[in-house]
Amino acid sequence: MGINLEDGYWKMFTIVIQLPAILSLLIFFRTRIKEFISTFPTGLRGDRTALTHPATLIAIAFVCTAGPSFLLKKLISKNLENLTGIGLALLIGGIVMWIIDYVYRPIPGKKEKTRRLDATSLPQAVWIGLCQNLSAVFPGTSRSMATIAAGQVSGMSRPVALEFSFLVSIPTMLAATGYELLKALKGGEGAAGKIHLDTHGIILLAIGGLLSFVVAYAVVAWFMGWVRTRGFALFAAYRIVLGAAVIFFAKQLAGGH
Repeated sequence: MGINLEDGYWKMFTIVIQLPAILSLLIFFRTRIKEFISTFPTGLRGDRTALTHPATLIAIAFVCTAGPSFLLKKLISKNLENLTGIGLALLIGGIVMWIIDYVYRPIPGKKEKTRRLDATSLPQAVWIGLCQNLSAVFPGTSRSMATIAAGQVSGMSRPVALEFSFLVSIPTMLAATGYELLKALKGGEGAAGKIHLDTHGIILLAIGGLLSFVVAYAVVAWFMGWVRTRGFALFAAYRIVLGAAVIFFAKQLAGGH
């Protein structure tokens, strides 16, 4: 669109509009979040501890993402605008998603190890948190794809892996967005100049935030319903096609220079 993303305001804009999307998740999963709070630490069935309660496991998965991601932040920042790398991540991730979705598809008579969210284990939470780092190190991998696929491989049913993925995204996105926003506002490493905020800029932020909230809520509601019954084949195909297109576009840009 010809927007200069080195301008401080637009850098801040791309960060701030993620906050309403996170808010949409808090509202969408409000019942589950209330359940976590009211049943801590024994759980819904009384068989959990403070360490194995789902809320704690989500926090552990987040820590397993935040720690390595913080240590690898310089590597991550180098990859963020590498179009060829993004295209490859989309393409390879789509193939991996397709394979995992087929291998771990629901089969009559087949029992997954974890069919309830409150039956999630500590090793599963650690595994999912570590796999979530792939989306940070390799942009285009997709955070949700990495965590849902990791959950299915660890023995979670598709619905449980799906719900755990979105719940662990809440602290992950809050931390990442908050960190980037603070860095942009303070003008630290990676910030893009001074931010000039006037009435027009505030209106643009409000419009972007509102649209972000509405679209995120609608997409999550639709996505949850679709994947529970139909799987990820459609999204795998989309990623493969998009990945090929991004790689082609990157080569065209390189050829133009």
